[in-house]
Amino acid sequence: MLIRHLRLKGIVPYAKADFLQQDLVKKFLAHKASPTTTPAPVPTIITAQFSPVYTCGRREVGTVSEEQQTFLKDNGNADFHEALRGGQTTFHGPGQLVAYPIIDLKRHNLSPRDYVCLLEKTLIKTCARYGIKAMTTENPGVWTTPDDKISALGVHLRRNITSHGIGLNINTDLKWFSRIVACGLEGKRTTSFDNEGVNDQSVDEVADTFVHQLAESLQDIDGVQEEIIM
Repeated sequence: MLIRHLRLKGIVPYAKADFLQQDLVKKFLAHKASPTTTPAPVPTIITAQFSPVYTCGRREVGTVSEEQQTFLKDNGNADFHEALRGGQTTFHGPGQLVAYPIIDLKRHNLSPRDYVCLLEKTLIKTCARYGIKAMTTENPGVWTTPDDKISALGVHLRRNITSHGIGLNINTDLKWFSRIVACGLEGKRTTSFDNEGVNDQSVDEVADTFVHQLAESLQDIDGVQEEIIM
């Protein structure tokens, strides 16, 4: 079985990727509800770069004040969206790889904890391909030091169908993170490939590496089929 790499070209609004992933989740759930009459969807990884946007996790839905949202939107330079993923407020924007796997964990013999560990290991392997030593710590995400976070994770599960995923900073403008306490962690910094001295990699190239690394680790996946969405 192949996994589909659904690549959104260019800089796209958060809402575009969110609509696609929610549509795929609905198809997976429909198949679970009626497996004999509804075809099984293809496992898919959406990758994208978003126009500047701050998103909060499900624990913060309804708690971010209008005043704080106005501050985050920076006079119209960024958007704000509530999300169903785990984790707290974070930033997505140009130069950051966002990857949203939509898969059925049961189909690949994974528990929710296995899946989070798999994403972390895939990020660490992806960073290693470019000479960046990354690690996990007691805090969520993937780090280059105990104080420097290069990737955030925030996932959502419904009946073992995954959505949301990771944000890996490649050549992201890190100034955007100064407007928040990223993921609610006081005293920590955000880093990127550029900040770690890896200055010549495109987001698309790193997306390919991440997708293939994840595909290699998923049971019953034999390869990747790319589809480009303009």
